[in-house]
Amino acid sequence: MNYIVNTLGHLLLGISFLVNIPIINAQLQKHDIDSAIDINSLEHPYLYFNNDEKLLLIERINSDQESQDIFRRMKAESKVWMAMPVDKNIPIQGKNTRADWTDYDRSPKYSNYYTKNRNNAFYLAFLYQMTGEEEYAKKAFEFADAFCDLTTWTRRAHEFPIIYSRIMPWNVPDDQVNFNFDHWNGDSGRMMAAVYDWLYPALSQIERDRIRGALLEKVITRVRGDYEFHWWATAYRCNWCGVCNSGVGLAGLTLLKDHPQLTDIVAESYNRINSMLNELGVNGGWQEGGAYWNYGVHTSSFFADALKRLSKGKYNLFKNKRLADNPVTFPLHISLPGNKSLNFEDSGGGGLLGSTHLINKLASETKNPQAVWYRNRLDLEYKTENQRTYVNKSSTPMSSGDPFDIIWPRPKFKGTPPNSASIHFKTIDWWIMRSDFLSTEKFLVAGKAGKNDDPHHGHLDIGHFIIYWNNEYYIKDLGKSGYDEKYFDEVRFNYPEASSEGHNTILVNGEKQISGKYYKKPYNYDIGGEVLDFRTSNERDYVLMDPSNAYPKKELKKWRRNIILEKPNASLVLDEIHSNKKAKIQLRFHSDVEVNIQDDFVLLSGKKGTMAFIPVIEQEYSIKSGRHASQMVNASQEFKWIDYFDIEMVAKNKISYVATLFLPVDNIDHARELISSKQIYRNKESLTISFSLRDKTYNYTFNKTVDGLILSK
Repeated sequence: MNYIVNTLGHLLLGISFLVNIPIINAQLQKHDIDSAIDINSLEHPYLYFNNDEKLLLIERINSDQESQDIFRRMKAESKVWMAMPVDKNIPIQGKNTRADWTDYDRSPKYSNYYTKNRNNAFYLAFLYQMTGEEEYAKKAFEFADAFCDLTTWTRRAHEFPIIYSRIMPWNVPDDQVNFNFDHWNGDSGRMMAAVYDWLYPALSQIERDRIRGALLEKVITRVRGDYEFHWWATAYRCNWCGVCNSGVGLAGLTLLKDHPQLTDIVAESYNRINSMLNELGVNGGWQEGGAYWNYGVHTSSFFADALKRLSKGKYNLFKNKRLADNPVTFPLHISLPGNKSLNFEDSGGGGLLGSTHLINKLASETKNPQAVWYRNRLDLEYKTENQRTYVNKSSTPMSSGDPFDIIWPRPKFKGTPPNSASIHFKTIDWWIMRSDFLSTEKFLVAGKAGKNDDPHHGHLDIGHFIIYWNNEYYIKDLGKSGYDEKYFDEVRFNYPEASSEGHNTILVNGEKQISGKYYKKPYNYDIGGEVLDFRTSNERDYVLMDPSNAYPKKELKKWRRNIILEKPNASLVLDEIHSNKKAKIQLRFHSDVEVNIQDDFVLLSGKKGTMAFIPVIEQEYSIKSGRHASQMVNASQEFKWIDYFDIEMVAKNKISYVATLFLPVDNIDHARELISSKQIYRNKESLTISFSLRDKTYNYTFNKTVDGLILSK
């Protein structure tokens, strides 16, 4: 149907349909929202439930144990909020909050004041709706009143001049000077829209106008009619687009009874969030990483739900094809055993991604069995010995007992895992290879190619990979170093955490990777790499990457990296490196476990297992340790050393072949036994590597093609 609408839409004007079919790719106009929402019939509450639906929520609290526990905990915690005096003295916000140069910069007082007043108003407003007790509404308004008294809901880290020198993301012009609305403001607009909706029946006119005025002043009038001057408005590959547009759109929706003309910003939010969702990969990948997939999709879901309800399903962002086809494919596949997620780029590497209510909602809207399976896995990860807790411990955590775990309850249908635990995220060229999702005793090997065109949260890490085993990174990603005032400028590319020097990549004569985007310079979309081949089976997974174009290619002429996972616990990496003769080649590796360098191999010792790192090279090489000097532009963050080790060699020919084995071993003697079995030999047509492990011999033949080596099928 979307195809028909896109190609023949002008022929369909005036035709009436017997059913509502969501028009996902069309650009909505104000009149579309005007005709879809019966504003005159609206009666608060109406954003996420109306008075009739509220009775169903109350029934759910009374009959469903999970919802009852969440509500009981919320009521218990509210005793603190109800007794808490509301301070009207606004603390001073520091001017350089990401530098920590002054006492005000380092003080958490302003941040605590900001979040405490907003969040307490939100939770108490929900309690008022569920109980009808006026005391909750009165106290909620006290907190809301204090929050509305803030001069701005934008935070200092995103105001001029701190953010001025930021490299702007894809689809954003460089000439940006207006920074009066940030993602904090978007979050606050979203939450205060709910506060207005839920408290409305209990408020006097002056109290309603207090919150209404703040939503107009601090959210709506800062953006309405000025979208072209907000960089995030068209940053469709950036989480800010969803966060900010959702906040603006929900503020508009909650004020429709007062200001029906605000249907224009509702249409804008729909269009821009839909454009962001269109930038999800063909199988759900998100270039910024898992934590920012969570932030963008999570916040967008609140607006999507409210608009779907109010338009009676006509405008339903959950039907966006990229989201509907793969609602949880990305967070599920980058999840790790032991309540972790892949630590690529600025993703954080925290717990499983997605708050429980978000996964509930995505599963219910899409009827996706993998989403239900992933939702149930959250329970497995968060279960303690004595009780079950519903706290999401991801890098963007939800508070325990969130109201939306009641509003968006657990789906009732059965969940099933994906057919394969391995995946290649084609649009962003991330890949994960493993035997299954839950075993901690089997290797997980993951890496990435793709383009170096995300200066917002991307790292210069093309060709990089990690090995995760027994809940530890034997070969690791450093993750983000923390956000300071310079991290989003060009300085970020010099931090080891973001530079190719700080990843498990290759350097030829010290040449590092480059970005496809620098400050106020045009994008170069050729900068980066690509996955050339990806294969998965029950016995073996294989990936071939070409990261060559991530480099200036003055020293490193070409690089192809082959990686094999022989399931469950053996991995081979074969690097084909093109350079001038006598060039110095370094293959870099970082580890989170104990590193014991021997003459010709490395022993990696974790808490529950030991792995041998065994080079297989035809020429002389050495293994040397090193360390990065890391210092943020932040007065309170201490200097630190970051350890790594390199395989070093001098190129004897224009093409160098370096293979590395990663094998579980019992001890150092077992490692030496494996070393004695390794072999590498080649001829004009192929290169073969073999070794023995646990009384079994493995042989891998790579055929020579015009472009380079590739594993024989």
